[in-house]
Amino acid sequence: MKLRLSVALATSALLAFAGLAIAQQPTIIKFSHVVAVDTPKGKGAEYFKKLAEERTKGRVKVEVYPNSQLFKDGEEMEALQLGSVQMLAPSVAKFGPLGVREFEVFDLPYIFDSFEELHKVTEGPVGKTLFKKLESKGVTGLAFWDNGFKDFSANKPIKVPADYKGLKLRIQSSKVLGDEIKALGAIPQVMAFSEVYQALQTGVVDGTENPPSNFYTQKMHEVQKYLALTDHGVIEYAVIVNKKFWDGLPADIRTALEGAMKDATKYANDIAKKENDDALEAVRKSGKTQIITLTADEKAQMKKALVSVHKENESRVGKEILAEVYKDTGFKP
Repeated sequence: MKLRLSVALATSALLAFAGLAIAQQPTIIKFSHVVAVDTPKGKGAEYFKKLAEERTKGRVKVEVYPNSQLFKDGEEMEALQLGSVQMLAPSVAKFGPLGVREFEVFDLPYIFDSFEELHKVTEGPVGKTLFKKLESKGVTGLAFWDNGFKDFSANKPIKVPADYKGLKLRIQSSKVLGDEIKALGAIPQVMAFSEVYQALQTGVVDGTENPPSNFYTQKMHEVQKYLALTDHGVIEYAVIVNKKFWDGLPADIRTALEGAMKDATKYANDIAKKENDDALEAVRKSGKTQIITLTADEKAQMKKALVSVHKENESRVGKEILAEVYKDTGFKP
């Protein structure tokens, strides 16, 4: 009888210990993105990891995977929906192919003149409305992160629309971006970000559009002779999580992570302009790419050619969303 009791007590203790051990296992968040560590998004992801692990006292472990280590550019959204990865920070252009076309308003050329105008949209009612539209796709939106204003690059001088005629330019998968390239008389080429360097090197594409931080960290300056400071659009990221995973977290953990994300967002957005300015200076110092600053007349010609894309995509992105963005930014079509 005593032996049975001892065995029962020992078994109970072991089960309790095993249960405690399981309970103490940290929740893993795999955070995947496609750019380099030394970019605004890359640094923001690392800062979120630091804050999340500190504020949950080790109950959460964030594993950051930059440079498409886990998934290619076009595969990561499905991986998030399936739960293979818990967190992503894709370009908002990725939500058009997902069926939430309203996000493509960010792809419209010359719709924002400054980060201040951009933040009126991302941090205001429009940003909240857009994130709400992701929920039916099994996705929860947490924050918008800036990357910066895009510039065109090519292996020939590009100053006015006529210079772009016939060039094959790489873009993300976006109907709006495709129309932007066509408006310049160029040929849009959809391609995963991780493949762009080689495509430029081998001549599969002639040029592309990027903020300077992406252009420099991906070494595109080694295979592009000219970079025109067109500032014609933005690359904006959305930090998103698998909705089922997020809703299943304990409330106190979720609250801690929301606070960490808020502070990481401020950090990432605060450094975005400086990181791009520093990258542009690094490109300049490399001597490999000539930087072209457009005159007021050249920029006016670019705007005139590209603003027609707004009307062309009005029904696609939604008249209401477009009107709200115009209201926030003061843009007059």
